[in-house]
Order: sequence, then C-alpha cells, then structure tokens
Amino acid sequence: MKIVSPFLKRVVYPSLSTGNVFRRTAPRGLAVVTYHGVLPREYEPIDPALDGNLISAEMLRRQLRLLQAHYSVITPEDVLAWREGQRELPPRAVLLTCDDGLLNNLTEMLPVLREEEAKCLFFVTGASSSETRGMLWYEELFLLYLRAPAGHFEISHEGVSLFGDLQSKEERRALWWSSVHKLSRLSQETRTSFLSALRAQLGLDAAHCLDRADPVARRFALMTASELCPLACAGMAIGAHTLSHPILSQSPPELARYEIAECRTQLESALQQPVWAFAYPFGDAQSVSPQVLAIPEQAGYHAAFLNFGGGLGADLPPFALPRVHVTAEMSLPEFEAHVSGFHAWLQRRAGWSPRVLAG
Repeated sequence: MKIVSPFLKRVVYPSLSTGNVFRRTAPRGLAVVTYHGVLPREYEPIDPALDGNLISAEMLRRQLRLLQAHYSVITPEDVLAWREGQRELPPRAVLLTCDDGLLNNLTEMLPVLREEEAKCLFFVTGASSSETRGMLWYEELFLLYLRAPAGHFEISHEGVSLFGDLQSKEERRALWWSSVHKLSRLSQETRTSFLSALRAQLGLDAAHCLDRADPVARRFALMTASELCPLACAGMAIGAHTLSHPILSQSPPELARYEIAECRTQLESALQQPVWAFAYPFGDAQSVSPQVLAIPEQAGYHAAFLNFGGGLGADLPPFALPRVHVTAEMSLPEFEAHVSGFHAWLQRRAGWSPRVLAG
C-alpha cells in the first residue's frame, strides 16, 4: 500500500470523490475522526514529526462542511446513548474527537466548531485538571533534542540511560522516539526529574513561552482546568487521556492502571461532571496490549478509543473503538476515503491491516 499511496492520494481518491463513489458505497456504522488541534495562523511549523498532526482552521472548516453535507455528524452524547443501548446510530454516523488538550483546541479550534455547529469529544490529560500551565513531556523532549548541540551524548538518571548521536534531524528524531519508549516506563514525577536533569546536561533551559497570547504557546501549551469550562459550556464533551500521556504498552501494569484511572478521578473533580470516555495515548497498535485494553472498563469508563483502523464499516469493540487519524498532509478526498471506509476496504483487499500486539 505504501508504494501506491501517492497514486491513491493524487489520482484515485480525487477522482472517486468527484464521482461521489465514497458516499454511494459507504456502509452503515460509525466513523470516529481524531484531530489533535489547529495550528495558530502566526505559528511557523518546526518539524513534520512534531506538527504534522495539527491542521489549518480552513481545512478543518472544509472537512466539517463535507461531513455535515454528506454524513450524519452525531454528538458525544449520541455515542454514549448508543453504548448504553438507548439509541440507534443514524446511517453513516460520524463522531468528532480531539486528543491531548492543547490550548489551540480552545483558541483556534472551538471557534470553527461553533461556526459550523459541530460538537466534539475532547480527550485531555490530567495536566488539564489544575490551573498550572504545562506542555506534553514528549513534545518538550523533541524540542530539547532539536536544540541540543551536535555530537554524542549520554545520560543516566533515575535508572534509565539515554545515549546517541545528535547530528541530522533524522538522527535526532530517531533518538527522540526511542527515548519516548524508555521514559514511558517512568512515573510522571520521575520523568519530570529526568527531563530536568537532561536540560541541565545539555545546557538548555525550558525555552518555551506559555503565555496564551503567543502563537508558539497556543501550539504547545495545554489547557488548564478553567479553560475546559468554555468547551463544556459550548456543548463539547471532555474525556480522559491518561495523567501524563505515556506509551501505555511500555509502562509497568500498575503504573498504566494508575495513569488511566487517576486521570478520570482528577478530571471529574475539576469538572464536577462524569467522564465516561477514554482515549489511549498515541493510540497505534504498538502503544496498547490486551492487558492495557482491559483497564478502561475496569476503571469505570463506558468506551475507549484507539487511533487507527477507523472508518464506516469497521468493527466497533467498545473499549477498542477505531478512529480515523487526521493529519496535516491529508487532502479532502483522502479524508473522505478514510471516513467512508473505502481506504480500510482497500487495506483489507491488499491483505494489510494493523493489529493490536499480543501481550
């Protein structure tokens, strides 16, 4: 599929979209769409690995109008009622979700949602249950590696060792991703201590502004508890995304359980309302395991969401609900190919479909 992907994107999907093939062949079911936010207009993207999950406000608007015109965009409450057996899904149902709780969800994304009269389920981390402004630890780590002096480095702290060569962007990106796996084994507090030691060894400060007037802050900063209120008041729903966004398959079982359960507790305390939905951090097949997939139900959630395999016609396990991951490079025809289930159908025909790893 990777070999023909450019041909699909540039030729096949646009022609099929023009001929309404996606809509005429779309099966019944539920397609869940995953966003990660909207890039502030003044922000200059740093790296595709860092910024490729965020889209422009104009592309979001175009996608919403396509869905509103040709599909049944439903609310988070509709999905909860369906999960509880109180309501049937309409034909070609689509649910909007957004992960991570970045500040731009409020400042850039919410205005578009309100203009288009669309509701979204926002998954936020435990950091958004307090008034202390923060950012995602793995994004901070990426920025540190990008800014670090060229050369070999190694560090051992809190029982974890990181080492490698920091030369090209590719080397820095590879070291970053291997570091994310290793640091996901640590608790939030221990990981914070590790990052502090890493900054000191590299001779770097935090070097990020968290003032919401700054477009860089709106790109990287997380919402605080008081900033979740405008989302809820606008009819949006809030779900849980763990306390600190580790790769759960890399975390010790008890730590994974604590990350999942305690996030719900903290958010419900901050919001004073039930939190019924959970989204697995990163959400790809390698980030979960059968043991991890069992935890959200045990922790009292009604549904849990992955970040792959989505589209109409997909199987809908209640605690492994698939989603369509929207990226900055995704054209409107490609977006509809995923939502309609056509892309997943092609994958199955080609004999390739991502699976959750065995434990």
